[in-house]
Amino acid sequence: MVLATGYDVVVVGAGIVGAACAEALSTAGVRVLVVDRGGVAGGTTAAGEGNVLVSDKEPGPELDLAIASRREWPAVLKRLPERVADVEWEPKGGLVVATTDPAPLEAFAEVQRSAGVDARVISAAEAFELEPLLTRAVTTAAYYPDDAQLQPVLAATALLAAVRARGGEVRTGVNALSVRRSAGGRATGLETDAGVIPCGAVVNACGPWAGAFSEAAGGPIQVLPRRGMILVTAPLPLCVRHKVYDADYVGAVGSGEADLQTSTVVESTRGGTVLIGSSRERIGFDDAVRVNVLRELARKAVGLFPFLADVSVMRAYGGFRPYAPDHLPVIGADPRIEGLWHATGHEGAGIGLAASTGRLITELFLGVAPHVDPNPFRIDRPALLPASAVS
Repeated sequence: MVLATGYDVVVVGAGIVGAACAEALSTAGVRVLVVDRGGVAGGTTAAGEGNVLVSDKEPGPELDLAIASRREWPAVLKRLPERVADVEWEPKGGLVVATTDPAPLEAFAEVQRSAGVDARVISAAEAFELEPLLTRAVTTAAYYPDDAQLQPVLAATALLAAVRARGGEVRTGVNALSVRRSAGGRATGLETDAGVIPCGAVVNACGPWAGAFSEAAGGPIQVLPRRGMILVTAPLPLCVRHKVYDADYVGAVGSGEADLQTSTVVESTRGGTVLIGSSRERIGFDDAVRVNVLRELARKAVGLFPFLADVSVMRAYGGFRPYAPDHLPVIGADPRIEGLWHATGHEGAGIGLAASTGRLITELFLGVAPHVDPNPFRIDRPALLPASAVS
C-alpha cells in the first residue's frame, strides 16, 4: 500500500533530535512528516536530564557544535507557539568541582577558554557561595554561566507542535522498516508497517536504534546503545542552584570504555526533585535495573552533597544513548543513498546539541552556508562505516 502524501522529508524518530530537525526544516518551508514506532519523546529523550552544556567537552568539533547550539536554543524557543513555549528553560549555569588535585580542572578550564567558552576558575570559598551545601572537601571549582537546562519531553513536544502548526504532521505508532529507492538508487519513500510513504528524503533520527535502521535502509553506520541511569529524589525546597558535577565527569563523557563508569552529577528541577547521575555502560539494549549502579550513584552524590544522605529517593530510571565510536554526532547526507540523511550519535548530549543539529541538517538540505563546519560529522568517516566499507 502506498500512502498519499505531499511531504518533502520524512523524519524517523520523534525524540528531541528528530523534533529539532523537523522544526528547523518546517521553519524553512520544507514539508515535513515525523514518524515514530512509539510515542513522542518516548525513548532516549524521556530518559534525559535536559542538559544544555558547554562545560563538559574538550576543544574540538563537538564543543564547537555545543557552543553554537547553546546560542541557537533561545532562538528556537522564540519560534514555538505560545501555548507550548514553556519547556522549563533555565540558564542557571554549571559548576564543576574538584575534591583532589585542582590542577587538572584548572587546566581544562584554560583550554576551554581558548576555544571560546566562558569558564571561570573560582576558589572553594566562592564555590560555597554559589552552592552552600557542597562538601567542604572541594579544592577548586570552575563556573560556567552558559550552562543551561530544559525539560526534554516538554521541549520535544513543543517542537513538534510547531511543526504541526506549520502544516507538518506527526504519526506515532508507525514502525519504519526501510527506505524505498528508485532504479537509480534515490530515496523515493519510507517503507513502514502501515505502508509506503512517498517523500523526497528520509532523516534517520532513531537515536540508539539508528544503526539498525541505517542497515535496513541500505546505508549502515555504526551507532551503538550506551546505557545510563539516573536517581530522582522526593521534591525538596531549592537546595542545588546550578548543575553541579565533579571533575571526573568530563573524562567519563569522552571515554570509549564499555565497562561501567560513574561520575557525580547533581541538579534540581523546577518541580523540586533532584536528579542524580550519571552512569555509562555499553551492555547492548539490556534494560535491567542494576542495584550496584544505583548504589554507586548515591554514594558519590552524598560525597558531593552530604545532605543527600537524609533525602528519600523517589524513583530511578535509565535509558540508551546513541554512541558513535569516535564520540562525534552523525549529521548529514549519506553519500551512498541519495535522499538518505542521518542525525544521530549524540550520546548523552542530544538535548544540548539538538538545536544546532536541526539547523545544520536544514542548511545542508537547502544547500545554504552552514553555521558550523559539517565535515567532522560526515557519514563517510571511517569510524562509522563497517570494516568492509573502509578496507
